[in-house]
Amino acid sequence: MNPAARQTEIANIIRQRDYVTVNELAEQLKTSRETIRRDLTELARSGKVQKFHGGASLPVLVGEGPFRHRMGENAAAKMDIAAAAVSLISPGETILIDTGSTTFYFAEKLSEIPNLTIVTNSTKIARVMSGEPNPARTFLLGGEFHGDNRQTIGSMAISQVQSFRAHHAVLTVGAVDTRTGVMDFSIEEAQLARAMVEQAEIITLLVDSSKFNQIASFEVCSLKKVTNLVCEKEPSGKMREALVEAGVNIICTTRQ
Repeated sequence: MNPAARQTEIANIIRQRDYVTVNELAEQLKTSRETIRRDLTELARSGKVQKFHGGASLPVLVGEGPFRHRMGENAAAKMDIAAAAVSLISPGETILIDTGSTTFYFAEKLSEIPNLTIVTNSTKIARVMSGEPNPARTFLLGGEFHGDNRQTIGSMAISQVQSFRAHHAVLTVGAVDTRTGVMDFSIEEAQLARAMVEQAEIITLLVDSSKFNQIASFEVCSLKKVTNLVCEKEPSGKMREALVEAGVNIICTTRQ
């Protein structure tokens, strides 16, 4: 396992367990404690973990409680979804990415692909995509800044999205149902996602199965506008029928 892949795995382990020791990481990843300590130093430098004597934990960041909580929810499923979604992307493409815990996992995987152009309203995603090992040409949308999610929203951000034409829009949303389609709980995030949908050729949703057959307050788009839906558990019944009828490509990473 190369250092970048190992460090990504370490960060994911810590997200699932909140904190972990050097010995535990060395045993799980079959590598030396010295290597783990070097990896933790690099991860701490980039702000992904907080080191302590003998191990590491999630970073303590002011104002990030809700987002940090979402990063831990269904973390294993979200990591699987992110890994599957990256296979849809090719070097040289332009990708619009909205703010979310699943899209953040996606960005970490996406950073392994060279020569990308990224447009996002998430400062966390922009930081990941502009770093090593393959720094992308990264555009951070301006607008009203929300510290909790580390994102920009509002009319300025929407106007700037409309300046781009992209191969992909990769979105994480609040709910998907058979009647309305794709929805979100925040009107500002729904409006920005809607603008991204209009500027992209391929629309990919990263959705864990808890979002199926749910309702959120604000519509993003109909199922007919969705190209790919990446999930960890196969949708069933009327939900699956509606997706198939709309021509959505369902990519499922069922965990055994």
